[in-house]
Amino acid sequence: MTNTELHTQGLLLFKEILTRQPEEIRLFTSSALCRDASRALQEAVSSPVLAVAAEALRAISAFLRKDHQSSLPVQYRALRALLEAMLSRCMEFSQTPLNRRSLGHACSRNSEKATLRKGSFLLSTLEGFRNACRLAVEFQGEPSAQENPFTAPSAEKEDTLEAFSEYLLSACDSQCIPMVMRYSEEATHPKLMEVFLSILHSLFVIIPHMKVKFSRKLADSSFIRLTLELKARFCSGQSHSSLNQVCSSFLYYMCLNLLSAPEKTEPLSQEELSAVSEFLQHGLPHISSRTPESLAFLSDRQYVEAATRQRQYCILLLFYLAHIHDDRFVPEAELFVAVQSFLLSLQDQGECPPPVVCKASMYLLAVCGDKDSALAEAVISAIRKFLEGIPDLRGVYTHHPLLLRFFLAYPGLMSRFGHRVLELWFSWEESGYENLDDDSSPGRTVFPANLAALFRVLQSTPSILLILLDLVYSSPVDTARKVLIVLRVFLWENEDVKVGGLIRGHFLLILQRLLVEYGASTSGGNLPLLLNLLSLVQMRNESEQELDSMAMKLLHQVSMLCGKCSPAHVDILQPSFNFLYWSLHQTTPSSQKRAAAVLLSSTALLELLEKMLALTWTETGSSPRTPLLSSAWLLTASFSAQQHNGNLQVHRTLSVELNQVLKALSFPKKMSALLSAAILRFLRTALQQSFSSALVVLVPSGDQPLSTPEDAVLAPLGKSQVLALLIGLQNLLVQKDPLLSQACIGCLEALLDYLHARSPDIALHVASQPWNRFLLFTLLDAGENSFLRPEILRLMTLFVQYRSSCVLSREEVGLILQGAALVDLSALSNDTLQALHGFLLQVQSMGLLNDQHMTQTLQSSLEGLCSRTFPAQPLFQDMLCLGGVSVSQAHIRG
Repeated sequence: MTNTELHTQGLLLFKEILTRQPEEIRLFTSSALCRDASRALQEAVSSPVLAVAAEALRAISAFLRKDHQSSLPVQYRALRALLEAMLSRCMEFSQTPLNRRSLGHACSRNSEKATLRKGSFLLSTLEGFRNACRLAVEFQGEPSAQENPFTAPSAEKEDTLEAFSEYLLSACDSQCIPMVMRYSEEATHPKLMEVFLSILHSLFVIIPHMKVKFSRKLADSSFIRLTLELKARFCSGQSHSSLNQVCSSFLYYMCLNLLSAPEKTEPLSQEELSAVSEFLQHGLPHISSRTPESLAFLSDRQYVEAATRQRQYCILLLFYLAHIHDDRFVPEAELFVAVQSFLLSLQDQGECPPPVVCKASMYLLAVCGDKDSALAEAVISAIRKFLEGIPDLRGVYTHHPLLLRFFLAYPGLMSRFGHRVLELWFSWEESGYENLDDDSSPGRTVFPANLAALFRVLQSTPSILLILLDLVYSSPVDTARKVLIVLRVFLWENEDVKVGGLIRGHFLLILQRLLVEYGASTSGGNLPLLLNLLSLVQMRNESEQELDSMAMKLLHQVSMLCGKCSPAHVDILQPSFNFLYWSLHQTTPSSQKRAAAVLLSSTALLELLEKMLALTWTETGSSPRTPLLSSAWLLTASFSAQQHNGNLQVHRTLSVELNQVLKALSFPKKMSALLSAAILRFLRTALQQSFSSALVVLVPSGDQPLSTPEDAVLAPLGKSQVLALLIGLQNLLVQKDPLLSQACIGCLEALLDYLHARSPDIALHVASQPWNRFLLFTLLDAGENSFLRPEILRLMTLFVQYRSSCVLSREEVGLILQGAALVDLSALSNDTLQALHGFLLQVQSMGLLNDQHMTQTLQSSLEGLCSRTFPAQPLFQDMLCLGGVSVSQAHIRG
């Protein structure tokens, strides 16, 4: 015999010995002998001679028997090396190219033979791998075989059953599955697929902590379809009963694994799993039809026996799991019709399907139906009846945008289950909605797919907003926060959706319920979230709108709520103050007066505001309470102006320390720009009222310096305080913050008007301070035409008005006019145009120019401006939300 024949015969003899050796008589008396045998087989299977390698594979299968590997310690590392060699040789052979030089029938026969050889070699390899898996399963019950007791504690745990089991899973995933899939493209061998599926089944047991992940990967790779196709092709009738059993067992365990830990739905309870286990066990072995026959079987409206119904459950569940994992091998339009017939059959026979069957049916109807395929009313009625028999929809809910649309598209389902479905939707949503930029321009934000789908549903059915509002009240805080963000972003992005009349009444009811629930404690819960949304809805109302009775009730409720709070309740007070502030600045003058009267009647609110204002002097730098303090100053300024202009009744006065106000503005250390602007707006209001407000009492604090005659004229201000305030305003203007600059100019205008009314000489002295010229040219040092900013134009207007030629000379005014005459007026904002108009009028009224050319230039500019109209700023442009604070630019600027 040749060496090859000797090799082959020797391996054949060794295989027979391994096979026939009685289990009770150990063949390998030590682990060293077992390791030597493993190395010999490893060398044999790596032989380039196919016959030798094929015989070695059969010997390996016989060698991988528990009684042959029971000598402790078990040589897991050697077994792994043996399997690696076996799989490597099979991969090498399976990739051998066919000899295509022959033609005609001879070529076809050669190709068939090559495919058969590959199949035979792959089958022997899989049988060896299956026996290795069986070995791992059998050793799980023996503690002594778990790991090598002689391994040092610090050594890597390679010689353990756990490491060996993990290798089996990895090798199957990276080598066995690809080899079988490639071979199945050429031929399908029932016995080979039987062994292959038995390997997959055993891996569920070998690595229990990985069975769910492994099942998901198999489902994602279309193994449900593959197994059903095998059953349909080979297992009809009584043929290939062993393959049918393996296929059914594999599907059974994979289905249970997928249902026990699903990704987008609640896992089944133990009771539900038991029920599913029962109908899968009974139904799966009897399923061996192709997809069209299965759909027809599912659609059968004849009387259905219990066993037949279980098979229908199995088919539906398999189609559902396949769809969940994007294996859509069933025609969706036909499946959509079949599921409806199935549900009507259940209703006809008075049956109530298990929750998991309801879940599968709802999902398939949702994802398989298109826009034109609406459900019949009878099907909707059946669905509603089935769902009403389930204690909690959580058990039948699958998180998918199409399922959400399904429940909200049919009034019969939305009215009964819409609230709970939306609650479940938000509880499952994991997207970081907090990161959405709601300050961006509407229509420019790219939203996550799920959020975009929800927005489409809301656009088609705005009444769903009412359900979302209920969720803000009734849901846990985390869910309510997501709902609030969705509502806020939706209203911001969809300006054409009119929501005021739709949800303001709902707001009032929910707010009243929350106030009753929280009582005087005003702590925690969803109240701050609702108030935030209320502010946004108020912002969406058009300007110059009359406040109706509903709006006045809301205003009253919010003012009562504020009165129950302390300054520590920032989360409630900030949105509440925003709401009150919006209400005073977006309505008609008569409505503003009514709103102010309501708010001024709340003595508790005024007491709170007084406390808030006093806290300003104790805050250091920018604290979490700084935005709320800014709102408090803006509200106080608004209240004071409304009370003074409308001569409204005062139920309680507000005391403010004037020296502290002046000190804060004269020496602004680390105060935020917004807080400085808010205090400036308050001081401007006081100056405009000549400190005669019936609401706000400005009281002195600390020791006052001796008054001079000039101080008596300017009281309650002193000349030194005025000069210090002027320096403070100059310092704030140099910061070049647009909002702060507007507030500074407004305050300076009011200050000079106040001084001029009492002492024109002092007003001229303040306006002509040398540092004013340095300030002006610092602001102008910003490039060409930098004078065309509203705050700079207003500042120059003041200097012209008070004849401060040492600050702004006649020649410099002429240069500014020349520059203005060359400007394209259509490119300027309304604010800039109004400020420029005021500057030109002031120059003309003061008669500063004698030059005829300059006079003509001025007249031409004025005519150009007068031909323009200055429409009021739209609300969404005027009202800003800065750091969580609602600010009216017109209020700061005006």
